[in-house]
Amino acid sequence: MKQFFTLLLVLAVFSLPLSAQSITLKTDSTVTTKHQVTVKGKRISYTATAGTQPVWDEDGKPIAGLFYTYYERTDVKDKANRPLIISFNGGPGSASVWMHIAYTGPRLLNIDDEGYPLQPYGIKENPHSILDVADIVYINPVNTGLSRAVSTLSKEDTQKKFFGINADIKYLAGWINTFVSRKNRWASPKYLIGESYGTTRVSGLALELQNSHWMYLNGVILVSPTDLGIKREGPVEMANMLPYYAATAWHHKALSPDLQQKDLTDMLPEVEEFTLNELLPAIARGWNLGDQKKKEIAAKMARFSGLSEDIILQQNLNVPPAFYWKELLRKEGYTIGRLDSRYLGIDKQEVGLRPDYSPELTSWLHSFTPAINMYIKEHLKYKTDIKYNMFGPVRPWDNSDDNTGENLRQAMAQNPNLHLMVQAGYYDGACDYFNAKYNMWQMDPGGKLKDRMSFRAYRSGHMMYLRSEDLATSNEDIRVFIQKSLPKPGQPAQYIRGRAGDRSTTTSQLTK
Repeated sequence: MKQFFTLLLVLAVFSLPLSAQSITLKTDSTVTTKHQVTVKGKRISYTATAGTQPVWDEDGKPIAGLFYTYYERTDVKDKANRPLIISFNGGPGSASVWMHIAYTGPRLLNIDDEGYPLQPYGIKENPHSILDVADIVYINPVNTGLSRAVSTLSKEDTQKKFFGINADIKYLAGWINTFVSRKNRWASPKYLIGESYGTTRVSGLALELQNSHWMYLNGVILVSPTDLGIKREGPVEMANMLPYYAATAWHHKALSPDLQQKDLTDMLPEVEEFTLNELLPAIARGWNLGDQKKKEIAAKMARFSGLSEDIILQQNLNVPPAFYWKELLRKEGYTIGRLDSRYLGIDKQEVGLRPDYSPELTSWLHSFTPAINMYIKEHLKYKTDIKYNMFGPVRPWDNSDDNTGENLRQAMAQNPNLHLMVQAGYYDGACDYFNAKYNMWQMDPGGKLKDRMSFRAYRSGHMMYLRSEDLATSNEDIRVFIQKSLPKPGQPAQYIRGRAGDRSTTTSQLTK
C-alpha cells in the first residue's frame, strides 16, 4: 500500500504544469560544442560554449547565474594577440539575442534581405561574422535570456543589486573579471560592444573595469546609442529629431522632387546645418521669434520632414516623434516603426497622436524568438526548462546618476589605447543618428579625444544589421576598427606633447 501511494505522489508531481514545478537554476554550468563557419571565403573552426557563470555577493555566495555564449576560434593559439569582444544588448531587460544571431556571431537567423520574418524558422551561417578577427562572448544580464537571480534572494535585494544603471555596471564588471580570468584572456586586447541601452551599459563599464578591476580596453563600440546621460532637454531635444524625420521622409518618398532626387547622404547635410544654425535658435526664442519668422522656419521644416506647414505650426515647431510616426503616412492608412521607420503598421483608427503598436518590434520578435530557442537547444545543446526571456522583468529600473557618457570620456582620457566607434541607422527614431553625433560632440567638447572617435551610419534602423547590405558593411566597419585600434608591436600607451589626439591614428583614418 505504501508503494502504491508513493507511485501516486510521483505521478502527481510529474503531471503538474511546469509553472507549479521547481525549475532549478544552475549558476555554474557549461556545454561546449564544435563548429565551422565560412567568413570572407575562409573556413574557420571554432568552439561554442553555452553556459552560466555566477555573480557572487560580498561573502562569496552565488546570488545569480548569468547565461552566456562564448565563441572561440580554435586554429589561433596566440591568445595574447587575439582580440576578445564582450557583447551586450539593451532594454534594459533585453537579452543578447539580437546581435548574437543577427549581427556579429557565426550564425544568423532566417530572415529576408530587408530583415522581415521568413518561415520555416531556422539558423544559417553568417558569412560576415567578425569571428575571423576576434573571439566573442554574448552576455545576458539578470532576468534576460536564461539568466536569473537565485530563488533565495529577496525581491528587494534583487532590485537593489541588479536593476539600475550603476548596480548593473558594478555587478557586470565583476562578472567580466571572473570570465576573463577563467578563460585566460587577460593578455588579449579587449573590446566592449553594446546596442541601445547596452551603450549606456558599456560606456559605464569602460571606466568601472578600468578603475575597479584594472582592466584596460582597446575599444568601445556603441550601436544605436542612448543619450548616455548627456542632456538634450528643451530646444535641443525638439530640434535634433529633424534630420531623422528627413531621412525617414526620403525613404518613403515624401519629400519634394528636388530633395527626393538627391541621394540620402547628399541631402542630409543640408538638413543638419539648418537644424543647428536655424531651427535650434528659433525654437529657443519661443514666441519672441515672431509670427513671420516662425512661418518661415515651419516652411523649411515642412520641406525637410514631409509634413505640412500647418501641422508644424500647430505643434509650435515641436513635432514629437510619436506624432511623426502616426502622421507621416496617415492619409495612406499606415503608421511607421519607432525603431525602424521602414516598417509599416496598421492602426484601428487613423485619428490619434501615436501608433497603436510598434510594427518593427513585433516583426523582430516573430523571427528571433523561435530561432534563439531552437539554436540554444538544438545547435548549442544547452538543455533547460527555464524560459528564454527576450525581454525580462527588470522594472522599476533605477535611472538616477547616469554619468555614463562622462565615464566613457574619462576612460578614454586615462587610457591612450582606448578608441570609440559609433554605429547608427538613419531610420532609427528611438536612438537617432543625429543625436548619436551630438553625443560625441558633447562628450568631448574640447575635441582632445576626437581623433580616437569615429562614426558610421547605415540605411536601416535601430538594428541596422538586419538589412543584408548593412550586415556586410557594419561588420566590416567593426573589423577595420579593431585592426586600426590595435597598437603596433612595442608601441607604448602614452600621450605625446603637441599631439593631443590619438598617438598614432589620424581622424581621416577612422572617420568617413
